[in-house]
Amino acid sequence: PAAMVPLAKCFGKKCVVTIHGLDWQRAKWGGFATRFLRFGERMAAKYADEIIVLSASMQQYFADTYHRQTVRIENGIDPPETADLSPLSHFGLEKDSYILFLGRIVPEKGIHYLIDAYRTLQTDKKLVIAGGASHSEEYFNQLKAKAAGDARIVFTDFVQGAPLAALYAGAYLYCLPSDLEGMPISLLEAMSYGNCVITSDIEECYNVIHDNGIVFRKGDVDDLAQKLTYAIEHPNAVRMFKWLAAEYVCTRFPWDKIVVETLKLYQK
Repeated sequence: PAAMVPLAKCFGKKCVVTIHGLDWQRAKWGGFATRFLRFGERMAAKYADEIIVLSASMQQYFADTYHRQTVRIENGIDPPETADLSPLSHFGLEKDSYILFLGRIVPEKGIHYLIDAYRTLQTDKKLVIAGGASHSEEYFNQLKAKAAGDARIVFTDFVQGAPLAALYAGAYLYCLPSDLEGMPISLLEAMSYGNCVITSDIEECYNVIHDNGIVFRKGDVDDLAQKLTYAIEHPNAVRMFKWLAAEYVCTRFPWDKIVVETLKLYQK
């Protein structure tokens, strides 16, 4: 989209570009799309009046690559309402009986690492993969093939509304094993529902959780399996992280503060 910024500038328009992540790095794009997205990124860096990014690493990227200063305004979250857990029965689940991944089913989310790690575990807790394919039907099918024969692995497909809230609220823990993120809303949502979270150690995830969750080395299936085993065998630690998560994330990333920061930038 930012490829059109020079055209808008020709008509004297002010332009603010918000960059959620480096889209050209995503596996779903082919050669032309990747080059076009990088072109748009360059146009934003050269012509936009302001650029909003979500993380310190993105600020550093634009400074190093384009010598361009950006404004960091993170995503936010509102405290959720108390969730009705009755939709869990539709998926054959009960509270604290499952490990949850919830998000887009795309390769950069690292769901294949999670399935490989989970299949090494001796546990009666299920693994729930919630989300729909996003330009990635082939990857979705690969994941289902990888999970074949293990009745503990449940695919819910796309969820929203009450079932989504119930899946967050009823999980024993939430896992986001991504290779690439901007600033993951699903991680904020999971923590707002009081989840213990396990994430890869990429900066975009660690910046959200800090010491209020568990991290594993990105792409390391053995390390992820060890962290999952630890969480399953130490329910008191999981309860501690659950207790910390909601208050921490809703206090640190409140939408009210982020709205004020965004309005201030646009008014300037």
